[in-house]
Amino acid sequence: MKIDCDAFRVKPDSNLDLSQWPTIVDPYYTSKSDYRKKLTKNVKHLSQLQRLLYATNQHSVLLIFQAMDAAGKDGAIRHVLSGINPQGCQVTSFKHPSATELDHDFMWRTTRALPERGRIGIFNRSYYEEVLIVRVHPEILAGQGLPEPIRDHDELWQERYQSIQGFEQHMQRNGTRIIKFFLHLSKEEQRLRFLQRIDKPNKNWKFSEADIKERQFWPQYMQAYQQAINATSSKAAPWYIIPADDKKNARLIMAQIVRASLTSLDMHYPQSDEKRVAELQAFRQQLAK
Repeated sequence: MKIDCDAFRVKPDSNLDLSQWPTIVDPYYTSKSDYRKKLTKNVKHLSQLQRLLYATNQHSVLLIFQAMDAAGKDGAIRHVLSGINPQGCQVTSFKHPSATELDHDFMWRTTRALPERGRIGIFNRSYYEEVLIVRVHPEILAGQGLPEPIRDHDELWQERYQSIQGFEQHMQRNGTRIIKFFLHLSKEEQRLRFLQRIDKPNKNWKFSEADIKERQFWPQYMQAYQQAINATSSKAAPWYIIPADDKKNARLIMAQIVRASLTSLDMHYPQSDEKRVAELQAFRQQLAK
């Protein structure tokens, strides 16, 4: 079964209702070996496209991964982008902001990590945390040192959405293709994955008391995600909602979306003109002697 990328894309002004989007769909693989074969094929194509991206040196690509805990962001990044030359790919994970980062605007720390032309940048969490966790936990906003009229403004979140949209449009106009993934995990599947992290000693390190505490805010997070995705999914920087209850399926879907997005850039290796061809032939004659 062929993956239809548009089936997972949030159309601008679509009035998204996140509860109506599935967390699992029919698998695009028939067995574990079929999954590996299909993923390997996609990874191979992605590697070729990344080399072409580097050679043309006109575009950059930014992949943003957002999700609830245990949705599989790390695994998706590791498996989908495993075959890409490390020199052409950079992964940045964003944790709690430092004191220095809090002294700047809310997008400063992520802007510093943007990929240069010819490279693929991956944000494991991103500036969207500022309209997600900060919205769910207002005490974080109180610690950001904002002037009270700004912090207490009724339109604060709408203004942050506008800032994000303007930034993403600016990046698109300067050659950066932005692709945003929300790994849509069900609360029950998260519960099962948390239990697995507790039951398997080699996964104990992945679990903490904070995971349980954040799980209690599930409805608030779903509302925050819904509003953020609704406000910021655009033609220039689309959101894709990935059913994440099946990790293998999610990886195949994301690999196909990244592959299709890179292909749509219509890149070609630089062609040598007559002067360049003559120059290369002269070099060849020198080397052949």
